[in-house]
Amino acid sequence: MINIPQSVTVLTKDFIKDQSFTSIGEATRYVPGVIYHQGESHRDDLVIRGQRSNADFYTNGIRDDVQYFRDFYNLQRLEVLKGPNAMIFGRGGGGGVINRVLKEADGTTVREVTVGGSSYPGARVTTDIGQAVNENWAARFNAMYENTDSYRDFVNLERWAVNPTVTFAPNDTTTVKLSYEHLHDRRTVDRGIPSQILPGGALPRPPYNTSASTFFGNPNLNYARADVDIGTAIIEHDFENGFTVRNATQAANYDKFYQNIYPGGGANSGAVNVAGTSSNLAAYNNETDRTNLFNQTDLTYKFDAGQTRHTVLFGGEVGRQSGLNFRQSGFFNGVSSTIAIDPRNPVSYVPVTFRNTATDTNNTYNLNLGAIYVQDQVEITRYLQLIGGARFDHFDLQSRDRRTNVVLGRVDDLVSPRAGVIFKPMDNLSVYGSYSVSYLPSAGDQFSSLNPGLVIAKPEKFVNTEVGVKYDILPRLQFAAALYDLDRTNQRVADPNNPGFFLLDGATKTRGFETSLAGYITDAWQVTAGYAYTDARIANNISGTVVAGNRVGLVPYNTISVWNKYQFNPMWAAALGVIHYSNFFASSDDTVRIPEFTRVDGAVFLTLNEMWRAQLNIENLFDQKYYATADGNNNITPGSPRVFRLSATAKF
Repeated sequence: MINIPQSVTVLTKDFIKDQSFTSIGEATRYVPGVIYHQGESHRDDLVIRGQRSNADFYTNGIRDDVQYFRDFYNLQRLEVLKGPNAMIFGRGGGGGVINRVLKEADGTTVREVTVGGSSYPGARVTTDIGQAVNENWAARFNAMYENTDSYRDFVNLERWAVNPTVTFAPNDTTTVKLSYEHLHDRRTVDRGIPSQILPGGALPRPPYNTSASTFFGNPNLNYARADVDIGTAIIEHDFENGFTVRNATQAANYDKFYQNIYPGGGANSGAVNVAGTSSNLAAYNNETDRTNLFNQTDLTYKFDAGQTRHTVLFGGEVGRQSGLNFRQSGFFNGVSSTIAIDPRNPVSYVPVTFRNTATDTNNTYNLNLGAIYVQDQVEITRYLQLIGGARFDHFDLQSRDRRTNVVLGRVDDLVSPRAGVIFKPMDNLSVYGSYSVSYLPSAGDQFSSLNPGLVIAKPEKFVNTEVGVKYDILPRLQFAAALYDLDRTNQRVADPNNPGFFLLDGATKTRGFETSLAGYITDAWQVTAGYAYTDARIANNISGTVVAGNRVGLVPYNTISVWNKYQFNPMWAAALGVIHYSNFFASSDDTVRIPEFTRVDGAVFLTLNEMWRAQLNIENLFDQKYYATADGNNNITPGSPRVFRLSATAKF
């Protein structure tokens, strides 16, 4: 990490296990500069350095961009690379990317079963079984089943997954890795609670004051379902002359549907009126199926040229993504697009019918993409390294409206440069500077549809400049700090003189400072700590309410996280964690403010012997009332009250 000129955070499987995390959203609370977005309660969604994305997710370096919740049952580590990363990953990634590195069949003998539950009804079981079959073959099988309720009324999650992997190594220089994963996830969609209108329309508004368990919607109709199938083949070869190659092929199918009855609609867009007696619900559903096919070839060549040493990366990617986006608006009693409710009793069982209206999407799409890239990291002396590279992406999207059969298309050819310098006064200390650029095509994160206005809109552009320091204080204790400036331009603004078309005047600017400390202070004391100061602002007006000077939604100025674990003896260990957010706005119009909060978590670990291990995690130890995240001004998620999670692991 010390030779990488950008901010990188790695969460290991042991850290995630100690926290009893099962989701990306909760785990990344310990990553400076990353904020968990509600994602309408049916998908992973993050705000990284002030840039929101629900598509910048990767698995073993391969794009995994569909909207669903990923699980940690087969996770080896979680990598967070901050700043534009188009040089390696391609389009998007303006604030950063999340890469899951999965467990693989490495020949190690492992037989592990973990069973756990929480204060709420339900349980979770995971298994991890693997070994070498012979000197050339190894196999591994990970699986998970979970059925749990929540602190939120009516909310339930049921999911299961299997992930067999096989590794074939015919010799010391060649490895073939095969993997297949199936994940089924069905859960209640829970969009949280609305805001409260204040007398005289005073701003900012607070969240509606109600129990953390209060559910707004129809529990019989609020649900999301995802069935994910991913098959991967990776071939790696070392030519033993400084030249290595990795070729990865992935075929994936995502069957996704979600349905929302949520606070929205009416004159106040779902907000509770001044008297606290009325709110509104709205409804819709969406089918977003997709098939991905990717092939990536990455080559590395290390060589000396005179007094300099070079590490050259070059490669390419081809892919095809196709799918369906079919949205239906909901009508209560088959007539009205919204219904009034009493927020003191906000559960509605009024029948809802769904139909595809003229303003709803109903289209199929095909995306063909190709890319090539090259980068050279040059060691000038033992004290100085330079990095330079660029990536070319060809992005060809076509979308067909199934109602009119009209086909619209747009082609983007994008060049994303990257440059960096690393100064190493000592082997365990580096000071770096970097510059990088990424683009997001006009169809957005999910590129699911096009219209005439989007067809002519240029891609959004992200430019990041960053300086930082990385210091290995001890062999197992790393400190890092970074100061950055991130500009986002070409954001679309509705053209008031040409409905359906856009002006590309919108812009945001994020300036921030991040620092982290991770590792072992002593053999018994482990720490993971981070602080981020993030000033994310609207730089040019994006709409009539999202105007220059506003703070970007869901971005606190200050976030602090600390996790301490102490091993008292071979049998007992304990941990204490603190997460603090200063106040932030639910959206970028800055009308609803989420108050600051501090959450304290704890854990106790018992290792009886090499076979048996147990742990008790306590989230929100002091039972503080807080609001965890949001998806706009009237879909605010209350944080969980105190909850106990107990798990036991058997190794055999």
